[in-house]
Amino acid sequence: MSIDLGDVKSDPRYTRRSGIHVPANTGETKWFSGDVYTVRLGAAATNGSIGIVEASVPPGSGPVAHTHADQDETFYLLSGELEFLDGDRIFTASAGDIVFIPRTIRHRFKNVGLHTAKMLFLYTPGGAENLFLEGGDEPVPGVAVQAWGPERFDERILGLFRKHGVEALPEDW
Repeated sequence: MSIDLGDVKSDPRYTRRSGIHVPANTGETKWFSGDVYTVRLGAAATNGSIGIVEASVPPGSGPVAHTHADQDETFYLLSGELEFLDGDRIFTASAGDIVFIPRTIRHRFKNVGLHTAKMLFLYTPGGAENLFLEGGDEPVPGVAVQAWGPERFDERILGLFRKHGVEALPEDW
């Protein structure tokens, strides 16, 4: 039995390249709320499908509790351990663990370990990663990232939260 596949050399499914290759150590890096975030793949490059961020979270650091109106968020821990808030549940995740938080659910993570934790997090659909690019600080080589105090959550940052569908309650700052 033989199957005629036609002329695959002219079929755009086989000849058109539309994938994305993101080489190691590339992306735009910002300091945000005491963490180091590198946007590795943004919604603009994926037609809105996904946003992928590489994070380094120093001991004691992590974002305030918040929600995303339009994105689910998935975390994949590469190293270290992070305490997660998922709604009203608190648990610790370690290297190799995956945590999925559906949109509109209040969540946060905090490094409760001794060493910097590293992870990837994915927004589906993408878009929320732009908050870091628009509101983050430029990193300074050779200097430790600085934690943000409540004063950093000014009208500019709160406006970016609203723009990207992020809600954080003042009692969480």
